[in-house]
Amino acid sequence: MIIATASDHGGFQLKEAVKEHLKSRENVEVLDLGTFSEESVDYPQYGEACARAVAEGKADLGIVCCGTGIGISIAANKVKGVRCALAVTPFMAEMAKRHNDANVLALGGRVLEEEEALRLVDIWLDTDFEGGRHQRRVDRLNDL
Repeated sequence: MIIATASDHGGFQLKEAVKEHLKSRENVEVLDLGTFSEESVDYPQYGEACARAVAEGKADLGIVCCGTGIGISIAANKVKGVRCALAVTPFMAEMAKRHNDANVLALGGRVLEEEEALRLVDIWLDTDFEGGRHQRRVDRLNDL
């Protein structure tokens, strides 16, 4: 499985931790789309890059980080075919996949402790989409 990562400067340190954590999982290849330092950059560029990688099939899933996770999730969701969910609790990470089949996860580097963020990543990755009644809702999202 290929997981794309991207961040702005506010999410850079968290993205680096997520990358290392992903590399410790079996059968995961990381595609790092930047940024590559804490120098100030614009989050839409990186949210879009990760989202396009997922939408175009260059990555199976994506994880994006900015200061709060909000801005970069908005950017990622502008790309057709992407369902980016911001998670700050374990329940949100689980439901993002179980009910919404989120193919991109957004995290906030300035609002989450690293250990908790990595826990959210694992929950999201280890949760399956339920399908059923949720499939028609996801189909409607995809049609927007």
